[in-house]
Amino acid sequence: MAALRLDHPNPRTALNWRTPFELLVAVMLSAQCTDERVNKVTPELFAAAATPEAIVKLGLARVRHLIRSINFFNTKSANILKTCKILIQAHDSQVPRELDALVALPGVGRKTANVVRNDAFGEAGIVVDTHVIRVTNRLKLVRGTDAAKIEAELEKLVPVEEWRFAAHLFILHGRATCKALKPDCERCGVAEICPSRGLKASAWKEAL
Repeated sequence: MAALRLDHPNPRTALNWRTPFELLVAVMLSAQCTDERVNKVTPELFAAAATPEAIVKLGLARVRHLIRSINFFNTKSANILKTCKILIQAHDSQVPRELDALVALPGVGRKTANVVRNDAFGEAGIVVDTHVIRVTNRLKLVRGTDAAKIEAELEKLVPVEEWRFAAHLFILHGRATCKALKPDCERCGVAEICPSRGLKASAWKEAL
């Protein structure tokens, strides 16, 4: 991971947030949507309502209107309202840090849960999204596209103290250099140990 840290010394989510609840909502909104778009929407949303109680009081129609430029805003607004009600009723209006409790919330999968656990609570966990799937496959660290299997494989390869930052490093590398359609290999800081350029996969695994 040290090689990637040279290019990205401060790996963190690109989403803007102030509280665990704001981060949870922002990550829910980011599914199949860019972080940039989410960051344009959340200031107005959180100015209107920044707690579960305030979101519920705001109501579905108003939440839907405030996030209308987000992909799948109808489904996401409904899930946010359902999640807020569960947080109020079952968690004293607090975002839980336990993985099982997070994934039980409507619209929250392992990716969202791990982002919240990593960034809001400092808990170890490896986030797997499309960037992580693409980059780790190109680096021959994993095979396939099953997120749960990739998470388990990376947990075996990446030192536990790096779990919180691994996904951010892979995501940042995927966005800036190892792009989906045309990876910029000539400007890649880890090209000399990349098996997609003909090198052995063990070179990257040994560098983790």
